[in-house]
Amino acid sequence: MALSSARKAAMAAVAVAALGGVSFFGASASEAAPGPAGHASSTPAPAPASAVAERSVPAHQQAPQVVTRVIGKGRVDGHRWSVALEFHRTLPKGYALPTLPDGASAPGTSLLCQRMYIGGVRIDHQGGPWSDCQPVTGTNDPAPAGEMGLWGLHDKGLDGTRLMVANPEPDVAYGLITLTNGHQIKATTVTVPGTTYRAWAAPIPDGQTIAAVDQYDSRHHQLTHDTNWH
Repeated sequence: MALSSARKAAMAAVAVAALGGVSFFGASASEAAPGPAGHASSTPAPAPASAVAERSVPAHQQAPQVVTRVIGKGRVDGHRWSVALEFHRTLPKGYALPTLPDGASAPGTSLLCQRMYIGGVRIDHQGGPWSDCQPVTGTNDPAPAGEMGLWGLHDKGLDGTRLMVANPEPDVAYGLITLTNGHQIKATTVTVPGTTYRAWAAPIPDGQTIAAVDQYDSRHHQLTHDTNWH
């Protein structure tokens, strides 16, 4: 359950895919055959057919179909927590694009999932394997940028142990959460390899209240200041 932006709340009702991926293989090297005995061959031996075939395969087909990157992890309130972004290069089998109010399907050729765990339990698991996922177009869709949410296992993330997760703009290097007791929690932005999808995540202990959430660039210049999280 989560207290987040209206867009994320709408997308959270949509989807997700089972964890998994397809590995890829690099081209194998092969040594050229020597020329006749006692003579150097002036014509290079042709590359093995397998190597030629692999070189002809487009790069995007050799890339892994599912890429997962851990955004943050640790312990809070005696529980292990973790947040990861999971990018599916193509829409997973069994996943259906959500339907827009006008009856058309939402745009998207790929899927971006936000996997959040507290004490070994995935947040929003009640929504099925596609919860907390949103369709995106390729590896460089700007749609997720700017979203932020406070997530928990119950009561819509309003109390108990919670996780603050942000999908910041490109220039955000880290987030800094200030609690009302003066304690500050810093979280560094992490990007999914081969994409522009990024996030930072931090735990909020049970019973603690957020005074402010600030975001900074790599030169420590403040970019945003938000006091609407409690």
